[in-house]
Amino acid sequence: MKYSKATNYALHTMAFLTLNEKNEAIGVEQLAKMQNLSPTYLSKILTKLVKAGLIESTPGVKGGYRLLKRQKETSFLDVIQAIEGQTSLFHCSLDHNELPHNHGCLIEQVMMNAEAKMKADLDATYIADIARQMKEKRA
Repeated sequence: MKYSKATNYALHTMAFLTLNEKNEAIGVEQLAKMQNLSPTYLSKILTKLVKAGLIESTPGVKGGYRLLKRQKETSFLDVIQAIEGQTSLFHCSLDHNELPHNHGCLIEQVMMNAEAKMKADLDATYIADIARQMKEKRA
């Protein structure tokens, strides 16, 4: 299983914004430079985070992006779903009506169970916790 690069950049951006203790707006250029990205590409990712209600955008010369939700409330799953959506990672390719006893695909059931466990783990892991560890390593 693989998430897009956009998810990688979104998670790192959220960590950088969480480390911004004054919660001042940070411009897209500065956020892009931290990750060696084009500001245009990062803007598309930031737009998804804004739409998901995780960050806010402030227009103007001193504008930029900052956290909207309290830092401890944003989980990895929140960020991943903002970028990737909420669709399942696995879809059975067989016609469920043709499977024996109409019990559905057993392989799909195993995959869905594993995905539920992964989502629970990601939902219990907060960006603020990772940001705190990043800060401790810098000190």
